[in-house]
Amino acid sequence: MADNNNNRQNKQNNGFRITSILYILLFIGFGYILFKDDGTELNGTATYTEFKEYMEKGYVSDLVIYSNMNTMDMYIKPDSARYVFGDRAIAQPLAKPMLAVGVGSLDNLQEFIDQAEENGAFTGKVEYRKRSHTFTDILISVFPFVLIIAFWILITRRMNGGAAGGGGVFSVGKSKARVYEKGQSDRVTFKDVAGQAEAKTEVEEIVEFLKNPKKYTDLGGKIPKGALLVGPPGTGKTLLAKAVAGEADVPFFSLSGSDFVEMFVGVGASRVRDLFRQAKEKSPCIIFIDEIDAVGRARGKNPAMGGNDERENTLNQLLTEMDGFGTNSGVIILAATNRVDILDKALLRAGRFDRQIHLDLPDLNERKAVFGVHLRNIKLSKDVDVDLLARQTPGFSGADIANVCNEAALIAARHNKKKVEKDDFLAAVDRIVGGLEKKTKVLTAEEKRTIALHEAGHATLSWFLEYANPLIKVTIVPRGRALGAAWYLPEERQITTKEQMLDEMCATLGGRAAEELFTGHISTGAMNDLERVTKQAYGMIAYAGMSDKLANLCYYSSTDEYAFQKPYSDQTAQLIDQEVKAMIAQQYERGKKILLEHEEGHHQLAQLLIEREVIMAEDVEKIFGKRPWASRSEEILEEESKDDNAPVVENKDKVEP
Repeated sequence: MADNNNNRQNKQNNGFRITSILYILLFIGFGYILFKDDGTELNGTATYTEFKEYMEKGYVSDLVIYSNMNTMDMYIKPDSARYVFGDRAIAQPLAKPMLAVGVGSLDNLQEFIDQAEENGAFTGKVEYRKRSHTFTDILISVFPFVLIIAFWILITRRMNGGAAGGGGVFSVGKSKARVYEKGQSDRVTFKDVAGQAEAKTEVEEIVEFLKNPKKYTDLGGKIPKGALLVGPPGTGKTLLAKAVAGEADVPFFSLSGSDFVEMFVGVGASRVRDLFRQAKEKSPCIIFIDEIDAVGRARGKNPAMGGNDERENTLNQLLTEMDGFGTNSGVIILAATNRVDILDKALLRAGRFDRQIHLDLPDLNERKAVFGVHLRNIKLSKDVDVDLLARQTPGFSGADIANVCNEAALIAARHNKKKVEKDDFLAAVDRIVGGLEKKTKVLTAEEKRTIALHEAGHATLSWFLEYANPLIKVTIVPRGRALGAAWYLPEERQITTKEQMLDEMCATLGGRAAEELFTGHISTGAMNDLERVTKQAYGMIAYAGMSDKLANLCYYSSTDEYAFQKPYSDQTAQLIDQEVKAMIAQQYERGKKILLEHEEGHHQLAQLLIEREVIMAEDVEKIFGKRPWASRSEEILEEESKDDNAPVVENKDKVEP
């Protein structure tokens, strides 16, 4: 590693020296051009006729004749220089001004000089010399070409991005992959990846391939070409790929799918070729392509492109490099995406991406492990319970949990605390899920009452519906865009039944139902609730087949990315609309019926909410009694109530302004 760094440093130093020399040459050349005749000497050229004239007038002091070049230097008397050079001689009265003169015949020249001496017009001396090509003459004749070459080299290096190797016009076809060499001290290993036990087991085998390939090839097996990491955003796909490279201790090429895409034709395919060329030179190694869906979408599905789609050409080259006539022994390709349904089938076949590794959102135990990783460098108070934090964050990804830990540390520092306490983590979860608390937003008494009735409606229905998510906290404190929110602890289900979805829909409509029943009017505060309910109803009927008139039918297709028409007729669309309206209306009436049955308790809950702004599950229990439906969620709630009734946050129900 040190040798590679030294080599890179030497290349950069050499490039710096060459650039410096080129700058010096350019500086000298421009200086020579600008200042070669700056007036410090009186010289120039003259014709043979002018020479004879100056001789007859007695202006000439000496002559130096170069017999081998038929030229001579004519020196002018200082007191006569003003007649020859004019104002230049007056401004710069220097000794021995000179003019160069071309000579046709040396015999005629000698006769003219002899005659001038007889007439007394010339009394100086005459000297014959042979001129040789001096270094100055050679430099003057060659320097313009050197200057042009140096200027061209400098421009070329600049267009190529300089000595350090940037991305200029001439390197547009080069791979943009960042290379992480083996042996780095800050490498990521599997201990930095918490949870995802099944995924880690899969990729550990890839590490074993790279460390001990002979173990598998001796039995006739072949090393897998690639593995595709699939999962929602924030589940640690990129981190897991880095851990594979860190554990295997091999070179790691990292780039994004969009790095292949360029406006120039053929650039993407060129970059793919260059990437695999570099990888073969450093094999065994790993190539990691993040967000591969940017270049790996199914071919022929884009109606806006013609037959020469640059993205498709890039994909074709990638397919060829992964499993073509060439060999890529020792090169394993990892890729990550959260849109595997739109990838080209040729990319997913055996021999290219041999296996798909799914990374799901962490469950309760995995969230504990993730918190353990991100809490390593945080100074924690003794009252922080990692188990409680894991229960408070259902549905959070690894990136979300990292954000919670960081936000808690920032909140503690904002309050000048020495350690991060439990309240800081609770505030961090509220901040991330609900948004920033709006302490300056002023509500009128009527608005506050409407919001309290709305949130109390959610709380009441969720308390009496069997499959509704257990209520944890209700607040009418404005936070983010929401004027109020109800917080729940959803059960982590693998499948959801129709009855469970209907109960959740009914509880979501409780706010609008309470407004209509107890204020006599409806408001825009239920817009978020109605949006969620409408999407849920359409999903249940059009996708999940949960309708009596459209039973067991699914109109969703993951392969028709660019579908130009609906997969059902206009009559079916009208029937879907009718079923959605009927389902929502039925649950709305059901919610109003439950609210009327518990009208007194609802009003007590709303009044308590107006007075305290935030109420917990235990306050609801004091009004309505113990919740009639026992579940695992209830057990968790009881555990939390013993721990200062800490709020557990997820699936907030907002009142929009």
